[in-house]
Amino acid sequence: MPESESQVLASYGIEAQTANPPSQPCVMVIFGASGDLTKRLLVPALYNLACDGLLADNFAMLGYARSEMTNEAFRAQMTEDIKKFHTRQEFDQEVWNNLVSRFYYMSGGYDQANFQKLKAEVANLSSQHNTSGNILFYFAVAPRFFGPICDNLHQAGFREGSGWKRIIVEKPFGTDLESALKLNEEVLAHWNENQIYRVDHYLGKETVQNLLAFRFSNGIFEPLWNKNYIDNIQFNVSEEVDVGSRGGYYDSSGVLRDMMQNHMFQMLAYLCMEQPGSFEPDAIRNEKAKLLQAVRVYTPDEVARYVVRGQYGPRADEAGKVTKPGYRQEKDVPAESKTETYAAARFQIDNWRWEGTPIYLRSGKALWKRGTEIVVEFKKPPQAMFNGTAVPQLHPNRLIFHIQPYQGIEMQFQAKVPGPTLQLQPVNMRFSYADAFKASRYTGYEVMIYSCSHGDATLFSRGDLVEAAWRAAQPLLDYWTATPAENFPNYERGSWGPKEASDLIERDGRRWFEVVTDGLLKRVALFQDGDMLFLSQVIQALRPKMVGADETIIRKGEIGREMYLLARGEVEVLDDSGKVVKVLKDGDFFGEVALLMSTPRMANVRTRTSCDLFVLDKTDFNRILHDHPQFAQSVMKIAKDRYSVK
Repeated sequence: MPESESQVLASYGIEAQTANPPSQPCVMVIFGASGDLTKRLLVPALYNLACDGLLADNFAMLGYARSEMTNEAFRAQMTEDIKKFHTRQEFDQEVWNNLVSRFYYMSGGYDQANFQKLKAEVANLSSQHNTSGNILFYFAVAPRFFGPICDNLHQAGFREGSGWKRIIVEKPFGTDLESALKLNEEVLAHWNENQIYRVDHYLGKETVQNLLAFRFSNGIFEPLWNKNYIDNIQFNVSEEVDVGSRGGYYDSSGVLRDMMQNHMFQMLAYLCMEQPGSFEPDAIRNEKAKLLQAVRVYTPDEVARYVVRGQYGPRADEAGKVTKPGYRQEKDVPAESKTETYAAARFQIDNWRWEGTPIYLRSGKALWKRGTEIVVEFKKPPQAMFNGTAVPQLHPNRLIFHIQPYQGIEMQFQAKVPGPTLQLQPVNMRFSYADAFKASRYTGYEVMIYSCSHGDATLFSRGDLVEAAWRAAQPLLDYWTATPAENFPNYERGSWGPKEASDLIERDGRRWFEVVTDGLLKRVALFQDGDMLFLSQVIQALRPKMVGADETIIRKGEIGREMYLLARGEVEVLDDSGKVVKVLKDGDFFGEVALLMSTPRMANVRTRTSCDLFVLDKTDFNRILHDHPQFAQSVMKIAKDRYSVK
């Protein structure tokens, strides 16, 4: 389930010219009201809307589930739960009391007799709270119930009478193309497309919605937004958490269904779609549909070439004892499960704007950090004009959209280093939501409920959008079913993922861009006391590198051109006879002495396990030393202790 996100309410120093109106009056019926979604996300979302004056006074919520419960018991349970799951800095008891007094509960199954009783109860609440007959049905239940509920609502006569009737259905909308088409057929059998709102909570994130505003309200970027100027685009959704107690659900899903086919394809559509004629819901959704329909549908050979899957294994201590389980050891996961917890893919968009521009997607669980980013990498200028200067190579400009947990936009470009000669250094400009806007912690569902009450379907998927996304994802599922993975687990928890993902992009002459924060860098002892300027320079200079087990990274006697930071894994320092004299682990670094003292390498270094490394090139190393001499002192002190350097 999604974690809380910041929702922008106002800009510092700017008075809102037009205040947002409250939601439209309605009775909100939540099917599955006794489940986690209701207490963790939906009720806190309603509470946030109420706190911000965005929930209509003429509003009532009716929870519907099989569990027997009175109105009073339901309110008491919601009151207990809201204290745990609300996202405000302070809890407003008065607002909650007013809201919870409008909560009601009805127990029953999904049969016609109970739905007749439900209709009578909704009519009573509509009259009592003066909601003009408006009803919002929220399906917080498994997809197998969508069709029967839609059918029973129709037979009970809910479509008749005054007011609007709208249905929000939760993901997953189908488990493959066939089931999605069948589900569409079931929910549209008695209800119109404009009454169905297929929710994707990722589109409730302010930073995702900002993709459209950024592209189409800033004239400096849209002319560059095509294959002529953009080299590649990378979408990354990295989760530090593992599957945990959700093994039963996750093993029938996997990362392709759980993340890539819906959330990531939605972000892809926003970032790459053509300019709509207006910001009307259907104008935007029409362009999203065209974009997703242009994503190339792969053949089995193309899936094998352009897609990588992975599954995390356990992590052990020095004695070999498992300290954290692998996916197959998680609760309710079969011992030989072939379900992927990681996927990386290169996609192609076959249209005039993006032909030939690779679009890379990757997502996984139990990785080294939590972060969702979109990296737009522009083509590099010609190197020839810098021949004869002190500039060894040019780095690409990057535009980075930080979706979560940090929320903002970053632009990376080259700047001249102060001094008499021409030297370049990567620098960045950064916009932070936290610095620019006053925000409140939201669950991501507030904007969905609010928009649906106003009939605004911009952030919801239409049937053709769902179908187009599944058509692109289906070949991957078919190939994986026909050729089960034989090498699972293939990445250690806490790593960057399987090395095959690095190989996938490196075959194209590119590399994944790892977004590093000062907090992540401070995990390395060498940088724990660094100031922001120093850390920023190091972050800009780091280059990620994945290396397999039993590979030699450094050979004694070679001229050193890089220093290595060990993000994850183990390496061995060997003497001339091949004897291990030192083992380095997470947070250690090596190769620094040759750079610091301008001498050949002093020892051989070989990987003991697969490793995730950050590389600091000699040019950048020397530049940082010049600006921050204390860095040299720290490096030298550690080198003396480690190698007895005089």
